[in-house]
Amino acid sequence: MTSSAPNAPLPLSVIDFATVRPGQAVGEALQDSVALAQKAEELGYERVWYSEHHNMGSIASSAPAVLIAHIASQTSTIRLGSGGVMLPNHSPIVIAEQFGTLAELHPGRIDLGLGRAPGTDPQTLVALRREPSAAERFPNDVRELQAFLGSDPSDLARTRGITATPGRGTEIPLYILGSSLFGAQLAAAFGLPYAFASHFAPDALEQAVAVYRERFEPSAQLAEPYVIAAVNVVGDDDVARAEETLHWYRRQRVKLMAGRGRTLSDDEVDMVMESPAGRQILHMITYTAVGDGPAVKDYLEGFARTADADELMVAPVGSSRERVHGSLEVLRAAWGR
Repeated sequence: MTSSAPNAPLPLSVIDFATVRPGQAVGEALQDSVALAQKAEELGYERVWYSEHHNMGSIASSAPAVLIAHIASQTSTIRLGSGGVMLPNHSPIVIAEQFGTLAELHPGRIDLGLGRAPGTDPQTLVALRREPSAAERFPNDVRELQAFLGSDPSDLARTRGITATPGRGTEIPLYILGSSLFGAQLAAAFGLPYAFASHFAPDALEQAVAVYRERFEPSAQLAEPYVIAAVNVVGDDDVARAEETLHWYRRQRVKLMAGRGRTLSDDEVDMVMESPAGRQILHMITYTAVGDGPAVKDYLEGFARTADADELMVAPVGSSRERVHGSLEVLRAAWGR
């Protein structure tokens, strides 16, 4: 069971990839992210998270801490965080110092979501100076990061007496991100909130959440299990326009993922979309709400039951800044506060 009060709308949050649209400059995409956070704050969304990806020309959120710092200075109340920092790419002390700095500058507004995947391809992993085996240290790195951010004297033993400044004593809330049973089991064992990436990895959602809830062990951070489930939203008061946007989005996904660095023609996109590879790409966005306010609300209520979620994190879809904001507006108006 979820922890929300009976009949109370679940909290809504936003995942932002700082998407660089075709023909758009990276700087413009980052300004879109500022505007999106400001809109989410205005509408009463809970938080906005930014994902760490590398060597992807359509995603500009490769440095979440830097992006969060800028956007936090342009907003006032909304929580901001990583969705997530790919911890195997970094040393725990560096992340503690980066996010500790953010927490000291913006108290009570910073989240730290952690992922185990590299967020990139093998060649870029080499450029990051990380070994593939770094992912195997993820559980220990999470514990070390907790210690760097903690205030208990025993934490210094785990950090070998090293203090993260800024960082120590900030106790920034940690979240484990995942799309498989590994993350669910780790979050449960460590007593941390669990965020499932169902907006692009739908298959293990129900099983992973069930395992997390069954095995959850209370911790100093969290007394009861807490699940955030991600879902795509294409909202528009004009239903036909929402369907048009969905069609655009599906083609963009196939074009970017099947192109592998080269631009596909419209005819090539048509061919790929009907192929097994294309269907697999489209399967990734299985959980997508489309339509006007009532339709989107109805879909998300059903999705929340499927995911057994305590909070929904929406990836708003649109071919322009205005369309993305429109998705957030349509959902918020229908969902309530």
